[in-house]
Amino acid sequence: MNQQDYVVATYLVHGSGDFHKKAQGIAVGLTVGSWTDLPAERQEQMKKHLGHVVAVEELGRDEERNGKALLKIAYPTLNFTPDIPALLTSVFGKLSMDGAIKLVDLDLPDSYTKRFPGPKFGIDGVRQSLGVYDRPLLMSIFKSCIGYDSETLAELFYQQALGGVDLVKDDEIFFDDTYAPFEKRIEACIKAAGRAETETGKKVLYAANLAGPVTEIVEKAKRAVRAGANALLLNVLAYGYDVLHRLAADPEINIPIMAHPALAGAIYPSPQYGISAPIILGKIMRVAGADLVLYPSAYGSVALEREETLAIAAELRKESGLLKRVFPVPSAGIHPGLVPRLYEDLGNDQVINAGGGIHGHPGGSAAGGRAFAAAIDAVVKGEGLQEAAAKSPELAKALELWGGK
Repeated sequence: MNQQDYVVATYLVHGSGDFHKKAQGIAVGLTVGSWTDLPAERQEQMKKHLGHVVAVEELGRDEERNGKALLKIAYPTLNFTPDIPALLTSVFGKLSMDGAIKLVDLDLPDSYTKRFPGPKFGIDGVRQSLGVYDRPLLMSIFKSCIGYDSETLAELFYQQALGGVDLVKDDEIFFDDTYAPFEKRIEACIKAAGRAETETGKKVLYAANLAGPVTEIVEKAKRAVRAGANALLLNVLAYGYDVLHRLAADPEINIPIMAHPALAGAIYPSPQYGISAPIILGKIMRVAGADLVLYPSAYGSVALEREETLAIAAELRKESGLLKRVFPVPSAGIHPGLVPRLYEDLGNDQVINAGGGIHGHPGGSAAGGRAFAAAIDAVVKGEGLQEAAAKSPELAKALELWGGK
């Protein structure tokens, strides 16, 4: 078997049967359908399409006294086209409904990965667009934005930008733009970013939420670029990995794309079913072309296990000769007191993302941003937050409200 021509999927299986027989059934059933019933001549013709069992590792029994095992199955890449829907359907489509089985890893050969666009910008490109190289980036979220007109949103953007954030993103539920039409909103917020830059000297990216019928998303993204947009936000799992793929592949959409994890919680949490978080929020997001990926942090209000959050970040940032490294954006419930823990886990190459942790500051959104900026500056310099708070009243007030080191 030439490993370079195969995608290798790893499954965690629970049950009471013969795991070696189960693995063989998957390898055949998800590729050629049947094997021993085929005549010898047909077997020879179909051999190049046949899946193979790479390994079966039995892991003892689970809490319910059922057996469990890791099954590694290799699928010939010539069986499916270079798009994420074909890949996922091939390795886990009907299999996902076959009892207690979870897709926990997916090894893609370079010969297959190179057929995808990958991120246009990645970590280095986003940093270059902002001119920031030596610290984590800081992002804030519009909370809220529904029902506001473009002028009001622009003023809210301006207040966030004054606080020293590097990026501002729409809320992912911002779909109805009756009051703030898409292009008009972009133009107003980009103008507000320019106003803030004259005062702070800092560039700010605005990730506008892409919404509407799937058939119109790519054209809408091009309209955003023409309106002056400098970043985009996409609910990737709702719209589909292939939409992200097509956005990233289009040369006219020459701005960073931020991937939101909405719906991911319906896929990864179960230990027995679904797809692991490092695959759906890490590996596949990167292959499909995201430049920044949001996912639940290990510390906030929507938490993942720390090991999983680190595994997602590892998938996004591992060195590759084919794909640019991608910014991990741990999210939900982040406040300035958590910055040392985030920095300890992820270092400089991350985006620290806050909604309530910025807007909930007693001094307002600009003060909330300055509190985070002071915390980030402190951890990069190796200072404690209490030491930094002595020089930053905004950080002092944040630590008083939320706590922290």
